[in-house]
Amino acid sequence: MTQVRPMRADARRNYERLLKAAAEAFAEHGEQASLDDIAKRAGVGSGTLYRHFPTRQALLEAVYVDTIEALGNRGDELAKELPPGEALGEWLYEVCIGTIQVRGLKSLLGSAVTDGSNVALTACGTHMKGAAQRLVEAAQREGTLRKDVESIDVLRLAHGVASASELANGGTQHLRRYLSLLTEGLRT
Repeated sequence: MTQVRPMRADARRNYERLLKAAAEAFAEHGEQASLDDIAKRAGVGSGTLYRHFPTRQALLEAVYVDTIEALGNRGDELAKELPPGEALGEWLYEVCIGTIQVRGLKSLLGSAVTDGSNVALTACGTHMKGAAQRLVEAAQREGTLRKDVESIDVLRLAHGVASASELANGGTQHLRRYLSLLTEGLRT
């Protein structure tokens, strides 16, 4: 069994500075923010950035892990507060809001629902897919969601709804309408 050594204090500081710098850069420039600029902002070399985060995807996930976990947990909270069909609809609305308002999150969620055998299942994908599956299955048991709908379908469609809303003036004012059109088509 391999033991994971704790990070040295300087490595931990570099890691934290990189996360802070990346969050700022992604907020300003989206998920395509320059990785070299992120390293520079953090006051470290590019090698240090890549040692901690070998890919852009790994950095995005590290920056947004708390947001993703909160979205997944929010699905469980809504399931306790609302009937299953309503909980699913409200959760999808909140996921769409998040993907529009938090630059970089849309790309991360998009890669989490990509179909491909060579795509590793990320923590983001695991958390979001789990929440979606629980909500979809509950709505199907309730009879408000078609039996042939899979949780991955719902996540992909929500990603598309967020994109459609961005195309319509780049805001969130059309989200409820688009989600309503979507969920009506998914009903039994």
